[in-house]
Amino acid sequence: MKFQSSELPIGKPQTRRKTAPKLAPLIVITILFTIIPIYYPSIRYSSQKKISEVISSNSEDTIQVVDHLDNDLQVNHPCPVEDVPTKPCNVPIKEEQQQHEPEQEQEKPEKDDKSTKFVTKSDITDKKVQPEPRKKLDRHNQPARKKSGHHQRDFTVPKVVPEKTDQKKQLSNDDVRILSSEVSRSSESCDLFSGEWVKNPEGPYYTNDTCYAIQQHQNCLKFERPDSDFLKWRWKPDACELPIFDPTQFLEFVRGKSLAFVGDSVARNHMQSLICLLSKVVYPEDVSETQDENRRWIYKDYDFNISMFWAPYLVKTEKTDPNDVTQPFNLYLDEFDEFWTNQIQGFDYVIISAGHWFFRPTMFYLNRRLVGCLYCPQSNVNHVTSYFSYRRAFRTAFRAINSLENYKGVTFLRTFAPSHFENGPWDKGGDCARTKPFKRNEKKLEGYNLEFYKIQLDELKIAQRAGRRRGLKFRLFDATQPMLLRPDGHPSKYGRYTNPNATVPNDCVHWCLPGPIDAWNDFLVELLKREVGD
Repeated sequence: MKFQSSELPIGKPQTRRKTAPKLAPLIVITILFTIIPIYYPSIRYSSQKKISEVISSNSEDTIQVVDHLDNDLQVNHPCPVEDVPTKPCNVPIKEEQQQHEPEQEQEKPEKDDKSTKFVTKSDITDKKVQPEPRKKLDRHNQPARKKSGHHQRDFTVPKVVPEKTDQKKQLSNDDVRILSSEVSRSSESCDLFSGEWVKNPEGPYYTNDTCYAIQQHQNCLKFERPDSDFLKWRWKPDACELPIFDPTQFLEFVRGKSLAFVGDSVARNHMQSLICLLSKVVYPEDVSETQDENRRWIYKDYDFNISMFWAPYLVKTEKTDPNDVTQPFNLYLDEFDEFWTNQIQGFDYVIISAGHWFFRPTMFYLNRRLVGCLYCPQSNVNHVTSYFSYRRAFRTAFRAINSLENYKGVTFLRTFAPSHFENGPWDKGGDCARTKPFKRNEKKLEGYNLEFYKIQLDELKIAQRAGRRRGLKFRLFDATQPMLLRPDGHPSKYGRYTNPNATVPNDCVHWCLPGPIDAWNDFLVELLKREVGD
């Protein structure tokens, strides 16, 4: 402690005084200011300690609620046509709801004209607690003590750093390849996913008459789509040739193996394409135990089986109304969906994907606590966009796979396949009426397609690092750029019979069978061959 040597005016002569009468008060003051620094911090921070313990006891997922929140609360996203909610997905949040949201600390991004909204740690706790300011001591009555780094604790809530986003609003084909290079296999001389669509007069390789696995809403030939040019294209990588799918070669290659699709109706779309391509050689036996979306097929002559695990959100999910699928879902973003995670341990290959369901109204939970929502009516809940849940879902799904003790398979992340609604959103007459592919770089990856793609690459990179410690392989199945260039491949209105008395949204999410999605199995064969070559 530093005491003032004198209270006398400067410049006046000082006379020596007897110090004996002043010793007692000085001793008392010294004792007081020795005891106070020891006991005062423990009293002052007792309540704060409890709060910090609650926060520190939470899982990583809960603490990271402050990460990756998006400020765009009214983004117009297309909903899946097959599973549309009762209300349009582009319903804006009411202004009064935004006004009732708790204040949150912000950090202004550089060169960005939008304000960014975040959840802070104080939003996670039941109530916001701020430390009481320390009273300033009167230096004339009591000497002010120095701040001690050992005893003093700073409990200010750290400033939230927003998710880093590329300043570019769109990416060309070449930009996409650079972005994905960190998670692709650099040892391969040919990037399968960098290329363009070229004419292929020999297609298609099956029809709706030769394959029974085509669902009605993807059966474009049955419902008399007038053009057929969309069937006459194949994907051509820049640096090599991608062979057309050979069903006999594929079945020999996967003899004794198992393949799982984990995801939504687009994942099922992919599986059905594979079954149709293989139907030129043999039909599988349906050994599904249920009649729902979860299916299992066996090719007995080849000891090969295919399974579809219905998991549109990838994580633990509950319906808010068990009898109404159009109502909001509860998403437990840090909890595994044990239905599929407990069943994939014996599979040799797993293709995981998700996307369009994340535009539906949903409630988000971390550590079983409601932390946000998408398109919900509640005014006292933080409204965030689908980017938040999309990132969390993939992080948890990959963490689940890495936690499986007996899983030794290869996991492929099939990236987001963009929809192609034009001249309006899905519920306002939007359609996909084009009849040929976009040319190379004629269409740029932008908007939510770009954000979803970047999130998937980010989370795949994290999963790859964790997987290497256990010897697990996570590979990139990059369908985004090839499918971005295929606005002509959707059913549109040719997935049903025309009913002049009913208005049904056009389907620009799923893919005609046969159609451009068949190229995914050209990719699959080559990706599997590369794994054998390791």
